[in-house]
Amino acid sequence: MELVKRAAELSYASGGNIKFDLKCFEPALSMALSGVDNKRSYENFAMIAREYRGRRSELPMLTATTLLVPGYVDASEVESIARFISDLDRGIPYSLLVFHPNYLMVDLPVTPRRQVEECYSVAKRYLDRVHVGNLHLLA
Repeated sequence: MELVKRAAELSYASGGNIKFDLKCFEPALSMALSGVDNKRSYENFAMIAREYRGRRSELPMLTATTLLVPGYVDASEVESIARFISDLDRGIPYSLLVFHPNYLMVDLPVTPRRQVEECYSVAKRYLDRVHVGNLHLLA
């Protein structure tokens, strides 16, 4: 946690940003997708949100992204993540990214438009600043 605190201090002092890749909410799904537990990511995210809340208004210091992996990261996962973020600050920017098959996950399709729309709608219930990235991948 000390390294994360130091990174946050440097980001704050320099006007930078810290982006967390919150892959999913459920720990078992995190293990399946990435091979690691996500508990520490959520603890670190919460620590930075609490420590730096309201200190800088001109630029968001803390942001989060989630890759919408078809068959894995659905509206339920996004709702849990968005609820977690909103409990800290509903103004934290959150980006949902359209998945594109690559590397070890070439057997999955691009995220279906319907899944993107559902996830966006759910996230907007909890957060003020939701963005969808990689829209060019949608046919």
